[in-house]
Amino acid sequence: MAQRQQGNDGRWLVMLVTCLMLTACGGGSGSGPTPPIANIADEPTLDEGGDGDDGSSGADETSWDPDVFEAADTFAAMCASPRQSGFPDVEGTVTDENNWLRSMGNDTYLWYDEINDVDPGTVDDPLDYFDLMKTFVLTPAGNNKDRFHFTFDTEAWNQLSGSGVSAGYGIKISLVSSTPPRKAIVAYTEPDTPATSADVNLARGAEILEVDGVDVVNASGSANIDVLNAGLFPSELNVTHEFLVRDLNASDTRLVTMTSREIMSVPVQNVTTIETGSGTVGYIVFNDHIATSEQLLIDAVNELKEAAVSDLVLDLRYNGGGFLDIANEAAYMIAGSASEGLVFDELQFNDKHQNFDPVTGRLLTPTLFRTTARGFSATTDITLPTLDLPRVFVLTSGGTCSASEAIINGLSGIDIEVIQIGSNTCGKPYGFYALDNCGTSYFTIQFRSVNAKGFGDYTDGFSPSSDVADPSGTALPGCNVADDLSHALGDPEEAKLATALAFRENGVCPEPVASARRLSDIGDSEGRVVKHEWLRNMTITP
Repeated sequence: MAQRQQGNDGRWLVMLVTCLMLTACGGGSGSGPTPPIANIADEPTLDEGGDGDDGSSGADETSWDPDVFEAADTFAAMCASPRQSGFPDVEGTVTDENNWLRSMGNDTYLWYDEINDVDPGTVDDPLDYFDLMKTFVLTPAGNNKDRFHFTFDTEAWNQLSGSGVSAGYGIKISLVSSTPPRKAIVAYTEPDTPATSADVNLARGAEILEVDGVDVVNASGSANIDVLNAGLFPSELNVTHEFLVRDLNASDTRLVTMTSREIMSVPVQNVTTIETGSGTVGYIVFNDHIATSEQLLIDAVNELKEAAVSDLVLDLRYNGGGFLDIANEAAYMIAGSASEGLVFDELQFNDKHQNFDPVTGRLLTPTLFRTTARGFSATTDITLPTLDLPRVFVLTSGGTCSASEAIINGLSGIDIEVIQIGSNTCGKPYGFYALDNCGTSYFTIQFRSVNAKGFGDYTDGFSPSSDVADPSGTALPGCNVADDLSHALGDPEEAKLATALAFRENGVCPEPVASARRLSDIGDSEGRVVKHEWLRNMTITP
């Protein structure tokens, strides 16, 4: 099944998941939980609800005792549609699956006492029941406190979290509005994919005007909306769609055809240096905290270390999160010796689990900055290279989430200066484990992460505050700048990077420069991420 974002944040809502993970995301065949996750981002699409038909027979009669909960293990792997050999599944019912969700939530959900207890025998789809197993309380800024409740097909999740593989064209679409008048712009592409093939050759800033003859900007009606979503956000392999596009700065349009295939995300890109009058500045685009990013980050830091950079611009604008251990490693490689022996973060579960992790059983102790590789894709325990910088510039958007925010918070906790250029981050100091049951991985908030100073209350995100009198999130020094799709990532003239370079010189936010292709960041208006989390696109709506 496609991953599904729960709640009121739409398709992406995609994800905010990225993972606050302590270890790599593992399999879903009964071998134990995967590491904690903080949020991720690849491009599986969000379905718009679906009919929930998973071949099951629906909910059955149950003797439900409100506020009385059996252990979740009582119902684990009792499935309405058991998987075949190799899995622990046995014949069960939808109500069994709902009971597992109910007990699991009551035991491990961070805000378990804010869940309204619902009879598991009255809901005939576990995904619909899972939608109810969360809090509906609002943050001080009026956002849903839990915007991060979602599910993913376990097999697809294992592929995505481990290697960044998903169905698609190798294109990240910035959907500025999901309702008319819409605008769908190419934010970036992955190398060696259908989007970058010689006969397609899409690049950042290109606008998608039509999908299979349906107008992206103004189309209405469920049939047309289905066509747009199917074409822009394919969830299956080997499906072909035709697109009318207008390239950046072009007056003419052209037709291109792309066929979806397995896309492997390249989570670290555009590693470069920029020479300035006051030293060499390093630049890294970091899009996903997935397993393969570990070695790529090490390689990037080694390259910048050799170039003797005096500052770093870390571009996290499209990074929805992922493994928390990789965030830890990235932060250490920035700070270096100044962070050795200090606390990167500490996980806090609900009041039922103050001493031990309820999922792994491990004793809860603060996590120090890692000086060696965890072994996601690099050799386990090799010493990490460091830049030993007293500050870092981070480029952000509403899609900067979870593990990305953990880098910011972890460094701030040891007084490494973090200068934010962009817009509010998503606000997710929370994480979860990917818990598989009957072929679906459920992501429900189980812990919060705090830094060395005990701070983790950025539920409305981090806000660049130098030019904002009353920031809506936790204030950081920096400048509020919208995404600039008229320049390539890494181009010193691109608005966010140019602002970082200017602020580095004089500490002043430059006046914004108008651009026909500078667009509001995804989700900024509601302080949310689009479910790229491993989902980063919003679905088209009428």
